[in-house]
Amino acid sequence: MLPPLTVAWMLQAAVYALIIFRAGRNDWPNVAAVLLSLLVLLLAAALVLTMLKRQESPLSTASVVGVVAFVFGVAGLSALRIPISYVALSACAPMFCAGLAVSNYLLQRANCHRVGLLEFEDAAEIVQQFPFSLPLISFETPCLRAFDKVLIDTAAHQSPEYSAAVTRLYMSGFEVVPWSYHLERVTGRAKIEEFDVSDLVFRPDQIYYAFVKRTIDIASVIVLLPIAIPVATIIWTYIRLLDGGPSLFIQERRGFAGSSFRMYKFRTMRKGTEAGATQADDGRILPGCKILRQLRLDELPQLLNILKGEMSWIGPRPVSLEIAEALEQRLPQYVNRQLVPPGLSGWAQVKLGYTSDLDQEVTKLSFDLYYIKHMSFDLDLLILIKTARTVLWRIGAL
Repeated sequence: MLPPLTVAWMLQAAVYALIIFRAGRNDWPNVAAVLLSLLVLLLAAALVLTMLKRQESPLSTASVVGVVAFVFGVAGLSALRIPISYVALSACAPMFCAGLAVSNYLLQRANCHRVGLLEFEDAAEIVQQFPFSLPLISFETPCLRAFDKVLIDTAAHQSPEYSAAVTRLYMSGFEVVPWSYHLERVTGRAKIEEFDVSDLVFRPDQIYYAFVKRTIDIASVIVLLPIAIPVATIIWTYIRLLDGGPSLFIQERRGFAGSSFRMYKFRTMRKGTEAGATQADDGRILPGCKILRQLRLDELPQLLNILKGEMSWIGPRPVSLEIAEALEQRLPQYVNRQLVPPGLSGWAQVKLGYTSDLDQEVTKLSFDLYYIKHMSFDLDLLILIKTARTVLWRIGAL
């Protein structure tokens, strides 16, 4: 956790000192006291996070802890009558919380590898499914305390033979979870054949987030409209002048709860040549439109789909009716993809990119089902960051 915490504190120190200097103040001993207090608060909040064993939402958890710690720190400095700048501290607060969030995320990722699988008959085969070396352990394993998490098999270990020993692991402070659940979390994929709606037991934070997500969608689109409308107008005019109308490509896509809707995109191919998967150096792409596809600006009209409630910013990427019907006949579990609204970007999208055949769509389904089971603000934020990286690095679109 130390590298991101160090960077966060150094940024706070620089910002606070700069604002104090520009205000014409020269009480540097008070500035040093504030910066030392921020460092102590940062380390104390990080210590609290290390004591929270199981965190489903590490970014949100760290943000809440950060806000509480920061407010407590400001109140303490005020109570001690140390002259402080509330403007400077307000500027430092986002860096304080961001540093904690990044460090806690890295901590949780590291803890995923301090895990062992409790021995049972088929344990050797299970180990092969994990993308990292997974040690087999027993109740007599030396240095058992080196592990943060113990994986069990629900069939083998929830039996009279093992139940008392597993309970002692719980009481000793170990995190005990089924190996299938842990495999799902570290790979970011759900097993399609084992997915069932009855497994969807949403946590309270997921239920609350589902309510506010629509509000976030609408608010963010409204904020972007002053920029999006002029850019969309320029693109629409360029395509119109270059290849005539229409400038929009409209296609029926499968939506929430099995409904269909008209999804909008800017037409980046010559008229009458939109059929078929795009290839490298595809001659059907209009001059100058390749950069639009790489920057995902051709999907700008889908902001209208979001406003209408047909799509969200984050969710399974909507597929055409033909592909949806073919996959629904092939896989009964494919219909579960419609449990949440489709999105402009999604977990499968950032993991695999665009697909060109049904087999790849089946692979994407395992990621989409994972998203449905673990939907949260943290996961949406992670998808948003990965999407931004994909756009900036121009990855995926041809």
